[in-house]
Amino acid sequence: MTNSCSSLESCRSCTACPLSETRDQVVIARGQPKARVMLIGEAPGAREDATGQPFVGRSGQALDRLLKEVGFDPESDLYICNAVKCRPPGNRRPKRSELLACRPWLDLQLDQVNPDVIVLAGATAVDAILGLKQAMTGLRGQWQTWQGRDVMPIFHPSYLLRNPSQAEGAPLDLTRRDLYTVGRRLCER
Repeated sequence: MTNSCSSLESCRSCTACPLSETRDQVVIARGQPKARVMLIGEAPGAREDATGQPFVGRSGQALDRLLKEVGFDPESDLYICNAVKCRPPGNRRPKRSELLACRPWLDLQLDQVNPDVIVLAGATAVDAILGLKQAMTGLRGQWQTWQGRDVMPIFHPSYLLRNPSQAEGAPLDLTRRDLYTVGRRLCER
């Protein structure tokens, strides 16, 4: 890595991978820096790249609505970030090399926030943290453990936008249940 990972502020000048050449902004995080819940997504999209904030586009708005629906305040109850801090061109999935280049920044965030529970939104986040490459339909809603922390994989909000059914058992309903489960786990600690 060409930059030190001693502080998150130094992440803004990272040039560890080619994404640094095409980004507008490094997207670090939003929410509460000492939250008990850390939500990790994939990578910034166009809106996130423009604003410097994660999950603020259509997917982020859907996520915020869902979090509020189950009783979480996205700004005070969670720390929200992505596995990759710069937007991949065309919103493509991050490459393995990009995930690895950003991993020191993600590790620094995990150390600083020290959450009780980690929520992984989508397959890329699951792969980045747990190293699992499985279908989300089998992983979501199943508690995992990583470095002594409870980890809950959920569907990515962009998947929910593509599958908007409100029916019982639909992805939106399942994600709502998964987030309720996260809330219950926090109450148990």
